[in-house]
Amino acid sequence: MTALLTVTTSCAAGRTAAGENAPDAVGKRGITWKPCEEEPAVECGTLTVPIDWSKPDGPKIGLALARRKATDPSARIGSLLTNPGGPGNSGVEGIFRPSGFSEEIRRRFDIVGHDPRGVARSGAVTCSASAYNKMPDRVMTSQADYDEWIAYNKELHADCRRLTGPLYDHLDAVNVARDMDAIRAALGDDKLTSYGVSYGTLSQQMYAELFPDRVRAMVLDGSMDHSLNVKAFQVTEAAAVQDSFDEFVAWCERDTECVLHGRDVRALWKELLGKADRGELSWPGGSDRPVNAHNLKWLGVVLNEAPDWRLAAQVLNALDGGPVPAGMPGPPGDGPVSGKTAELPAAILCSDFDLSLRDYDEYADVMRGSNAAAPDMRYNPMPMGDMPICQGRPVTNPQHRLRYTGSAPLLVSTSLHDPSTPYEWSAAVAGQLGPRAALLTYEGWGHGIYGRTSCTTAAMDSYLISLTVPAPGTRCPAEERQD
Repeated sequence: MTALLTVTTSCAAGRTAAGENAPDAVGKRGITWKPCEEEPAVECGTLTVPIDWSKPDGPKIGLALARRKATDPSARIGSLLTNPGGPGNSGVEGIFRPSGFSEEIRRRFDIVGHDPRGVARSGAVTCSASAYNKMPDRVMTSQADYDEWIAYNKELHADCRRLTGPLYDHLDAVNVARDMDAIRAALGDDKLTSYGVSYGTLSQQMYAELFPDRVRAMVLDGSMDHSLNVKAFQVTEAAAVQDSFDEFVAWCERDTECVLHGRDVRALWKELLGKADRGELSWPGGSDRPVNAHNLKWLGVVLNEAPDWRLAAQVLNALDGGPVPAGMPGPPGDGPVSGKTAELPAAILCSDFDLSLRDYDEYADVMRGSNAAAPDMRYNPMPMGDMPICQGRPVTNPQHRLRYTGSAPLLVSTSLHDPSTPYEWSAAVAGQLGPRAALLTYEGWGHGIYGRTSCTTAAMDSYLISLTVPAPGTRCPAEERQD
């Protein structure tokens, strides 16, 4: 059992008072919409908001927006604001792609996406490639490694702050929540209807705290749990990615369509990690880029989010010298960047989660806990790899239990086997919301469950359209499929 952060704070209450009506005032300026260059069927616009919401007349940033209008204006309910995950994913790009929402949702809502502050067109966190490419190994093995990171981060964060500007110190989900309220006002909606997935659920949670009476409906699909301390955060992430790996192995053992069917998949995975550790593993398919063990672990995340088990097996087989599949992805993880600049979305995570460590001994304790929870995967590479970057960076939205005083019920949805936002996170968020939350459980796999099956989609659509909350304990059966 992992420990929750025991110190509760009143920071959200204090934040509410500062500039409480500023988003409404900003939103009244409106948005000028025009066809997007990238996709003329979609409208694009920009909303100018303060970089620092406590100083509404101070420096500004333009938030990039995209909108697909309701297909039946006579049946239109309002706008549905989508919150992308990541951190670092573009909500505007999401609107350019064919909609993943049902025909009925598209009929009844204008679907609006935004690039959150610090992302893509909304002032992406930018660093010089020269500073970024000096980054030490993402996995520490000694106090000397820890000290190296502390020294490096002073240079990195100063460099990123210089290139990003004052926005660099105002990236957290509380600021995004205020941006969301300004977007709501600019769209002309009295109350917010929103769908968020993964990291996008954190800004939704902050919105619910700050503006509880302005919520119409809110789906939190694959929720972040903002109450976890650094060790609990990493250990639960490790357990989740191990669980998804276990599900992949079980599928491979029972399904003859798995190219590794009949082989010891765990032994193969261990062998590949060993080769990567020794610098002997290259990525097949043309790049031949060396892949270290940390980056190899990304396969356990990205190929289990759909999940795409058939491709996962083919990729492992190719790494073992087998044929390269037609859908072979590029090398996992990150490497040196070319050009003059690099983006650092990890700065957003570091603003919302205090992942600071006293020294290497504490880091080693966190790593041991993760290793114990994940005997094959060892740890989840996303948060474990970003944790060193967070050392020495101020946390402007520290962890606390979610506090929501509104009357509108919120819908929390999740799968049992999510490699990125563990099932227990969504269950904990629903518990923190208490009677004002419904937990919808999909008994299958993957990250985010809207559109996963007719059962999950129907439950979410009914809530978004009619405000009908699923009955307590509602569960949708697993449907095993490989697209």
